[in-house]
Amino acid sequence: QVQLVESGGGLAQPGGSLRLSCTASGFIFSTYGMSWARQAPGKGLEWVSGIYSDSSDMVYSDSVKGRFTISRDNTKNTVYLQMNSLKPEDTARYFCAKAHGSWATLFRVDYDYWGQGTQVTVSS
Repeated sequence: QVQLVESGGGLAQPGGSLRLSCTASGFIFSTYGMSWARQAPGKGLEWVSGIYSDSSDMVYSDSVKGRFTISRDNTKNTVYLQMNSLKPEDTARYFCAKAHGSWATLFRVDYDYWGQGTQVTVSS
């Protein structure tokens, strides 16, 4: 079955960096788009970034554009989210998600599986 396991979360200071990882299993990773979404306390799910199956295209929400970078290693079945210049408003639980197809979008309807998430807290 499809499994997505996130790691790399933790506590960071404002302006700091964290790198999240998501290791996938149970499907042919290299043929599916992947994404990262987040949910802050008391708020809905926000899609922040997506990456095409072959890394040919990436998308970012306006809230993270220029600060976050998504990447993937299809030989390791892993997708990453490098988060720089972190802000307190980036505090959330971060989830990776698998797309229905090879695309990269920021629309929840395009994704069918996601992991349990990893907590990111940005605070001084």
